[in-house]
Amino acid sequence: MEIRRATNADIDAIRELVFSVLAEYGLKSDPAGTDRDLEDIEASYFARGGVFEVVQANDGRIVGSVGLYPLRNRVCELRKMYLARAARGRGLGKQLMDRMLSQARGLGFRRIELETARPLVEAIGLYQRYGFRPIEGHALSQRCDQAYALDLAGDGSGANRA
Repeated sequence: MEIRRATNADIDAIRELVFSVLAEYGLKSDPAGTDRDLEDIEASYFARGGVFEVVQANDGRIVGSVGLYPLRNRVCELRKMYLARAARGRGLGKQLMDRMLSQARGLGFRRIELETARPLVEAIGLYQRYGFRPIEGHALSQRCDQAYALDLAGDGSGANRA
């Protein structure tokens, strides 16, 4: 498996991955709202100073995705972190999280926020192991019922990985 920068040529495969994982957990896709960023990854992420990567299996299939979406001064949002069922349990979630934390720091972000939904138990556990803490008063997208944040320490710490 290879983790690489996504391109707009990957959009159909990324949408298929994201929407299938959402359906697996009983969550609805929202192409006109929350998932609109998948229409043009290069404009939504790279042109804004963010990151979007995919996990590509040896057979060429996209089996994972993750992005950092700039929100405001030195704050980004972890978005679209999904793994196909067959790719789970191999440490890829940790690899993606490690990469995103490193890249966020490298890009000068001081805080990462994210939104999630209660059915995504495994993802929530991963976020908590990395030190993400619940935040209140956060405007949530339609399918999400929780928000978390991680303040990035300048020394590369801040992750409580179990």
